Amino acid sequence: MSYKNFPMVPRVIFGRGSFNQLNEVLAPKRLGINAPFIFLIDDVFKNNSWLKSRIELSYDDKIIFVSSKEEPKTSQVDALVEDIILMSKERPSGIIGIGGGTLLDLAKAVSIMLTNNGEAKDYQGWDLVKNPALYHVGIPTISGTGAEVSRTTVLTGPEKKLGINSDYTPFDQVILDSELTKDVPKAQWFYTGMDCYIHCIESLTGTYLNAFSESYGNMALDLCKQIFLEDNLSDLESQEKLMMASWHGGMSIAYSQVGVAHAMSYGLSYLLGTKHGIGNCIVFDHLEEFYPEGVKLFKRMKEKHNITLPQGICSDLSDREFDIMINISLGLEPLWENALGKNWKKIMTPQKLKDLYKKM
Repeated sequence: MSYKNFPMVPRVIFGRGSFNQLNEVLAPKRLGINAPFIFLIDDVFKNNSWLKSRIELSYDDKIIFVSSKEEPKTSQVDALVEDIILMSKERPSGIIGIGGGTLLDLAKAVSIMLTNNGEAKDYQGWDLVKNPALYHVGIPTISGTGAEVSRTTVLTGPEKKLGINSDYTPFDQVILDSELTKDVPKAQWFYTGMDCYIHCIESLTGTYLNAFSESYGNMALDLCKQIFLEDNLSDLESQEKLMMASWHGGMSIAYSQVGVAHAMSYGLSYLLGTKHGIGNCIVFDHLEEFYPEGVKLFKRMKEKHNITLPQGICSDLSDREFDIMINISLGLEPLWENALGKNWKKIMTPQKLKDLYKKM
């Protein structure tokens, strides 16, 4: 039997205020005065002097502010790569992604596409990347997606929503500074935190489960319960715990897989542009049949934090639009197999999936 040999993020700094060490981390990685560091930063920080003042730019280093209002697209990756090539005298020393899952995924994808030919859409799938990525650093400013630790970068392409899953995708360095998450709006905090919670439920109840996934999944799930159900946590404790839950949740799916909610959420995202975290929540709310205990607890968390999910987002869709979502979703075979076993196609028929989408 052959076992998966997964790469881990080799270097991690954890701690409140650790963002201040970024400059000393980057200095030895600089390849020359004409090889800039490129900072891809969520544009919510465009007018945030608290964050910008702590990034020391040298030589030709550049900050590119990127909107995270929409899910990352392959065309967006290609455009960023082209901009970076045009603005740099030499191949950059590295790419630094600062933001939520969208920015972290873009940073991973751009670092891959700067060393591999073609377009980002050519690499959507498993193990298609041939050359090691450029040095890349991930600094999350919101916790939950697990993008800081995963070996995928999830992109919406012209034909599908699918990750660039490869051994070259994970970051070379991650900085986990919970202070960067202090201004996240409440709804966003909940949706992204629930992405982590749903990772755990899908991993822990899946057919791919093993002791590796289970130990990380249980740690992340326990942290999520503390953060979203207990009353006695300070903001600081909650921020630190969610940062660790996100990390462990990402580790949990490294050696297993996600399930029904993620597979269906990809369909919503591809067709309607629904953001990943809220899409997972909209779907998971209707999945009692597959995750009875998990959904029950989710509803408790939703109630406790006064979260009202959008309703009726699929109510006006045509049959053709439903078919697009169904095809995108059913194309994610490993997710369905993890959730429902080898005979998943007998359980999750296109009609059954359509009926589920119609509830949303």
